[in-house]
Amino acid sequence: MNIPVNKGNIIEGEIIDISHEGNGVVKLEGYTIFTEGGLIGDKVSVIITEIKKSYALGKTVKIIEPSKHRVDTKCSISDYCGGCSLQGLDYKMQLEFKTNKVKNDIKRIGGLDEVAIHNIIGMDNPNRYRNKVQIPVGMENGEAVIGFYKKGSHDIANIDTCVIQHDVADKAIGAIREYIKEFKIEPYDNKTGKGLLRHIIVKNSFKTGDTMVVLVTNGNILPHSDQFIKKLRDRIPELKTVIQNINTKKTNLVMGAKSQVIYGEEKIIDYIGNLKFYISAESFFQVNPVQTEVLYSKALEYADLKGNETVFDIYCGIGTISLFLAQKAKKVYGIESVNQAIKDAKENARINGIENVEFHSGNAEEIFPKLYEKGIKADVVVVDPPRKGCDPQVIDTIIKMKPEKVVYVSCNPSTLARDLKVLSENGFKVMEVQPVDMFPWTGHVESIILMTYCGSKEK
Repeated sequence: MNIPVNKGNIIEGEIIDISHEGNGVVKLEGYTIFTEGGLIGDKVSVIITEIKKSYALGKTVKIIEPSKHRVDTKCSISDYCGGCSLQGLDYKMQLEFKTNKVKNDIKRIGGLDEVAIHNIIGMDNPNRYRNKVQIPVGMENGEAVIGFYKKGSHDIANIDTCVIQHDVADKAIGAIREYIKEFKIEPYDNKTGKGLLRHIIVKNSFKTGDTMVVLVTNGNILPHSDQFIKKLRDRIPELKTVIQNINTKKTNLVMGAKSQVIYGEEKIIDYIGNLKFYISAESFFQVNPVQTEVLYSKALEYADLKGNETVFDIYCGIGTISLFLAQKAKKVYGIESVNQAIKDAKENARINGIENVEFHSGNAEEIFPKLYEKGIKADVVVVDPPRKGCDPQVIDTIIKMKPEKVVYVSCNPSTLARDLKVLSENGFKVMEVQPVDMFPWTGHVESIILMTYCGSKEK
C-alpha cells in the first residue's frame, strides 16, 4: 500500500470512527490514521507522529469544524482525562457507533454476513452508573493529585468529581484529600518508588448502600488511621469497611498480595436480581449493576434452561453468571484462573443456598479440556473471556464437546468476531447478537451471542 503521509506532516480530514483505544479514525487515500483527540464527525487538522506499514498515528491539533453530534460535556477534564473517550458525543450517536462497531467487526473479521445483530441496549440514565472506582495518587508541583491518568501518559488528571462514578466515590476522595493534607501523607512516586499512598479503590452496592474504601500503600503502616476512618465515616454513613492493601513492589499492578481490615468487615454485600454476593477488596464484580441485570437476563434467555441441563461457565469470576444458571440447570461447572475469585464464588454459592454448582480454580485452557476428558459433557457452554477472547484450547474443547448451545459474553467485538468465525467453521451457527452498553461515554461495548450446534457448516 502506498503511504500518503510522512512523519511531521499535517493533514486534514473527517473522523469517521473511533478505535477500541478511543482514538479517532481518519482515512486518507484509503490509508488509516489514528488520531488522539476528536469525535465522530469532527473535521480535524492532524499532525502525524508515527508511521506504520498499514496505519499512522497522530494528534489532533485543531478542530476545523465540530461534529453536529457534539454536546456539552458534564465533565470539566474530559479534554485530557483518559477515562471517557466519548464525552462530548451525543448519547444516541454513541449507541449507533457501538452497534455499528459490532456489526462491522463480525462481518469484516468474522466473515459472517447473515447474522441477526440487534441494536444495542442503552441506559435511560447513562451517568453515575459505576459501582467501583480505582484511581492513582501522585504528586504534581509539590501537591498531591488524585484522579485518572491523562490520555497516553502516566500523568494524573486531578479530579474532585467523576460523572460516571457513584457519588460516594467523590465523598471518599474528598476525605482522602483532607487526610493527605492534614497529616502530610506522601503520595507514591512511580519513578523513585518512594512515598506511601499509591491507589484508592471505592466499591459501593447500589442495592444495600454498603461502601468499601481500599487504600493501596507502599508500606505496612497507615499513619493516623483512626482519624482517617473518622473523616470517612463523617462523610459516608454507609461505610461498612476500610481495607489497607500493601503493595511494596515497583510494578504497574495496582494491588499487592496482602490486605488487612482496618475498619469494619472484610466484605460488603451486593445483589444481582435475587442473588446475594459478598464483595472483597480483590473481587471482580460487574461495575454497572443496571446493565448487568440486562446482560444476565439475556444470558438466561439464550440458555433457555429447562432444568435437566449440564452447563459450563468458562471464565466465571466470582460465580455471578454461574449462580444465575444454577437456578435453572441440573448442574453447573464454573472455571476461573483467579484463586480468590473461586473462593468468593464458593462462598456466594453457600450464602445463596445453591448446591448444584462446582467451581474449579485454574486456567480455563487446562481445566476445561481435563473435565471433558473425564466424560463431563455440557448441553450449554457459557464463556465470558477477557478482552483477548477465548484461548484456542477452550474453542477446541467446545468444538469437540459439541454442546447444543454456546452463549458468548464479549467485551471486545474484534476478538469475539475471530472466535465466532472459528466456531462457525466447525458446525456452530450464530443465531443472535445483542450488544449491551455497559460503559457509556467510553468506546467499550459488551455483546452477548447465542450459537447453536448444527452438525455441519451447511445446516
